[in-house]
Amino acid sequence: MMKPIPVHQAVGAILGHDVTRIVPGAFKGRAFKRGHVITEADIPELLKIGKEHIYAIEMTGGMVHEDDAARRIARAAAGPGIRLTDVSEGKVNLEADRDGLLKVNVPALSLLNAVPDVIFGALHTNHRVSKGRALAGTRVIPLAVPEEIVARAETILAGHYPLIQVKPFQPWRIGVVTTGSEVYSGRIEDAFGPVVRKKFDELGSVVHRQILVSDQVDMTVAAIHQLVSEGCQMIVVTGGMSVDPDDQTPAAIRASGARVVSYGAPAFPGAMFLLAYLDDVPVVGLPGCVMYYKATIFDLVVPRLLAGENVTRDEILALGHGGFCAGCAECRYPLCGFGKG
Repeated sequence: MMKPIPVHQAVGAILGHDVTRIVPGAFKGRAFKRGHVITEADIPELLKIGKEHIYAIEMTGGMVHEDDAARRIARAAAGPGIRLTDVSEGKVNLEADRDGLLKVNVPALSLLNAVPDVIFGALHTNHRVSKGRALAGTRVIPLAVPEEIVARAETILAGHYPLIQVKPFQPWRIGVVTTGSEVYSGRIEDAFGPVVRKKFDELGSVVHRQILVSDQVDMTVAAIHQLVSEGCQMIVVTGGMSVDPDDQTPAAIRASGARVVSYGAPAFPGAMFLLAYLDDVPVVGLPGCVMYYKATIFDLVVPRLLAGENVTRDEILALGHGGFCAGCAECRYPLCGFGKG
């Protein structure tokens, strides 16, 4: 319901209509938006454009203005690594306050959006984000909602906290085992090592050492155990990941005593990926595509490991929905559908 109020008495009132400013020959447009809360500083501006009275929305008891509702919902949703923007046109954005892995509680997000007049939209979960990036936004639909609506949203969020967070990447020591007699003998130069070093450097980890081995299983097993004994917190094995008879890397990882979570992933590029755990040390077998493509299975799984997560077989299988790279002429990953189910 709206009622007319003299401008001089309107401080704190909620504007019930847009107010237009006209500058002859120069400008015509909105000066104040419907829903704006009038301040002392607004009074001279309103008078300048000929508004001695405004129509204000009457806030009955138990109603919450859209700005306050958005702030409360955003605060209740935000977990570690998230910062909130100021309200703009009734919406609060949630931004990354650090580099890391974006985590969104998707089932809780659906519950929240089922609350009448509440909307919350976010980027896909489980992807690397940079500090300052906008990740989500929230608002309510009307200019004001009943207190019970906001309280219901807050209760859902309290029971599923946090709805959204950015997990930091842990600065791990990485060990690399590169298999292949052609590299071991020096017939060709290793191309995998520099790529892997660059990728881990971007994620805040460092390659402690790279060991070159032939295609013999026992040499690969010994290298894996050596790197673990030197304190490496993840082992990356490159080369020999296909099903050719002379590709022995998967067999060597198994022979090391590691428990294989998955050999093969429904992702292209990256189908011949292997994930295993040697006690609590992740061991990943990287297919050759990681050398040639900007975005591969590496980018879908390894950042999660560096954020301290255990990736399950079911989660790898779920990558099939969204796991086909479109092969765009100019790669825009992660601003695309790759790996986003």
